[in-house]
Amino acid sequence: MAAVTGTSPAGESGQKAMAKTAKPNFIIVMTDQQQDSARKSRAFALDTMPFLDSFAAEGADFACAYTSNPTCMPARVSLFTGRYPSCHRVRTNHNMRDAYYTKDLLDVLREAGWRTALCGKNHSHHSPQDFDFCRRNGHLGNEGEVNSTPEEEAFAAFLRSTNHMETHIPSPGGLAVQHPYRNVSDALAFIDSCPEDQPFFAWVSFAEPHNPYQVPEGYFDLFPPSALPAPHAGKEALPGKGPSYEWLRGVWEKVLGPDIENRILRARSNYYGMLRLIDDQFRRLVEGIDARGLKENTYIIYLSDHGDYAGEYGLIRKGAGLPEVLTRIPLAIRGPGIRNKRFCECVSIVDLFPTVCDILGVPIPFGVQGRSLLPLLKGEKVPEGEFDTAYCESGFSGLYWTEKDSLTLWEEGACDRELTRFDCLNTWTQCGQARMVRKGDWKLTCDMMGRAALFCLKEDPFEIRNRIDDPACLPVKADMLKEMAAAMMRAADPLPAPHRRYRVKIHPKGYWRDADYRCGDPGVRDFPEE
Repeated sequence: MAAVTGTSPAGESGQKAMAKTAKPNFIIVMTDQQQDSARKSRAFALDTMPFLDSFAAEGADFACAYTSNPTCMPARVSLFTGRYPSCHRVRTNHNMRDAYYTKDLLDVLREAGWRTALCGKNHSHHSPQDFDFCRRNGHLGNEGEVNSTPEEEAFAAFLRSTNHMETHIPSPGGLAVQHPYRNVSDALAFIDSCPEDQPFFAWVSFAEPHNPYQVPEGYFDLFPPSALPAPHAGKEALPGKGPSYEWLRGVWEKVLGPDIENRILRARSNYYGMLRLIDDQFRRLVEGIDARGLKENTYIIYLSDHGDYAGEYGLIRKGAGLPEVLTRIPLAIRGPGIRNKRFCECVSIVDLFPTVCDILGVPIPFGVQGRSLLPLLKGEKVPEGEFDTAYCESGFSGLYWTEKDSLTLWEEGACDRELTRFDCLNTWTQCGQARMVRKGDWKLTCDMMGRAALFCLKEDPFEIRNRIDDPACLPVKADMLKEMAAAMMRAADPLPAPHRRYRVKIHPKGYWRDADYRCGDPGVRDFPEE
């Protein structure tokens, strides 16, 4: 972890001023690869997550929440640092050691005296030793996972045998060996181990519903393939989506073979069954917290790192583009003083760290790019236009790789020669640069070659009709291009801070549009000379 050092005197005094009895607990429940639109509360045909829907309805439900990048590690580092991937520098799943920031969520909580835990999948810039309590697992029974019973060992072996693909039989071992069940058990054990006078933070990180798409009895065929709703956009939409989408579908046709449509149906069936399994375990966690008398002093944040195609465009998993099914994420929050409301404001995964800082009453560390959601959560006034737009990134730079280049899938490591496995995140799908901005009903995407797409999400939520060249959309196009440029400049890295005389003016809540804000204490941030 390559952290940048820097201190703020106000931060130290703010932490010391906190009353011990006022320190709340924090639980962040994160799923991996959950499509927000696959819920009944989002008008989906299947009732996949009834408890999450009720939890969101009783607290704060953000209908326009976005990831910073539809890739696991970049998004998870953004959660902890409050920074966009172009700035924290973890732009792929292979850049863990490049993380660049001053202080992150874990640093702030540990310095303030919180006891910390990781229960589940890590895949961030943090090591297990950074947590006071850590019980990990991966997608294939790996990533430091401890399997201590014959049933757990058999389940891990079963996962390894899947090659990350969909399964066509129920998973062995029943519910008790499934990762979400074990993650919740570990989280409750951690909570029970905490001293009564010490607040805690638990990152309950489910590795599911990410592939391999598998579920045990009771959830297998809970939503059978024959009864699934048809995708909103089938493979016929691919020519209008761009070369990367078509390339990805072409590889899947080779990997999944002539039975590709039935295999995608099976993957979707398992995916929706896993959503219900996660929902049941999230209910178990929340009920366990409430039964321990912790409801009134615990913030519970539920979100995902990114989405899944789940059959849209004839695709599964992720990889190509910045469509809503990959970039929009579930976000629901319950806690002290939070009003019950469904928010339409555009918010981001980078906003959660500054929100926690605001709850604690400590300054947001220098370099954080997110904004506090606390005023929204409490029904207080926020600057007009502050949450009008959402911004998202993808790509690790360079030119686009194509099939005309000599590099092959197996040489790169994206698959084996037999095509029994395939990593949808690879040189071809992650190369280049692309950016996305949403404002109101409109969404604009653009890549480093100037290829742009404009969609009206109200009329076209699955982004099939590109309006970029529609004469009737010229005013909207001009406004969205302006918003894209502004969002990219706001996302430019303030690190490193200027040396010597210059002072960076930053709103204490990370806001940009507060016309009434006046800096009463310019302060001096002590960044050493190079």
